[in-house]
Amino acid sequence: MRIITFLIYFSVFLHPLPTYAYVGPGLGLGALGVMLGILTSIFLAIIGVFWYPIKRFIRKFRKSRPQNSD
Repeated sequence: MRIITFLIYFSVFLHPLPTYAYVGPGLGLGALGVMLGILTSIFLAIIGVFWYPIKRFIRKFRKSRPQNSD
């Protein structure tokens, strides 16, 4: 019974309904700014998580190279 209810709700949410609303340039640019901000924050969070191990690996790689004092 739960699966049938879930499928009904899922199909209702997938079926788009027409909305008769005006999206002006201010709201459109604001929505675009919010989407870009969210994507940028996700990208920076991923970079922030992976940057420290990459930086540590590069530092370890540079220290392991023999130093020439010519």
